[in-house]
Amino acid sequence: MEIIYFLIDFILHLDKHLAEIIQNYGTMTYVILFLIIFVETGVVIMPFLPGDSLLFAAGAFAAKGDLNLALLLILLFIAAVLGDTVNYWLGKWIGPKVFEREYWFLKKKYLIQTQEFYEKHGGKTIILARFIPIVRTFAPFIAGVGTMKYSRFIAYNLVGGFIWVMLFTILGYYFANLPIVKENFSLVIFGIIGLSVLPPIYEYARKKWFTKAKTS
Repeated sequence: MEIIYFLIDFILHLDKHLAEIIQNYGTMTYVILFLIIFVETGVVIMPFLPGDSLLFAAGAFAAKGDLNLALLLILLFIAAVLGDTVNYWLGKWIGPKVFEREYWFLKKKYLIQTQEFYEKHGGKTIILARFIPIVRTFAPFIAGVGTMKYSRFIAYNLVGGFIWVMLFTILGYYFANLPIVKENFSLVIFGIIGLSVLPPIYEYARKKWFTKAKTS
């Protein structure tokens, strides 16, 4: 439970925690940010690390001169692409075995939901999933479990990683230091998280309503 409270506090107070990391670790901050993005996208059992909000906050600190924007964009893009690549090959390696039983560290329902999302949207799921927490972590894994060739996967991976990192980091760079955003940074982070989870909530509600309508 302690790690959950820590993650919630870290995500909702990213401005404070990131400032402390920069002050305490200096240039090692780039390595820390790289690892967080890599683990969030590359380790299928770690889907709850901050992604969108961390990119936004990192962009904000780049705007203040605490981080180099160009270096940040390059490193986090590489982290995002490498993360998805590792996840893809984990899916290839482990294969369908993950669907045979329930694991405490790997929720089958998340895998099934991602598989359904993948079946509906096809290869572009790898791009769309970048903007949806949890699905972002499981989508490349499902692609590896399935029949998508790596040559096709890497194309979607590069495009999705580039758009995701550029969009949220640049948004943070240009908007996070506006007075209204600085004064309500935690609310903005919460809003980003809320917007990120709207698509799966909508999909879940739509499916529930559709199923209920069919049975009534």
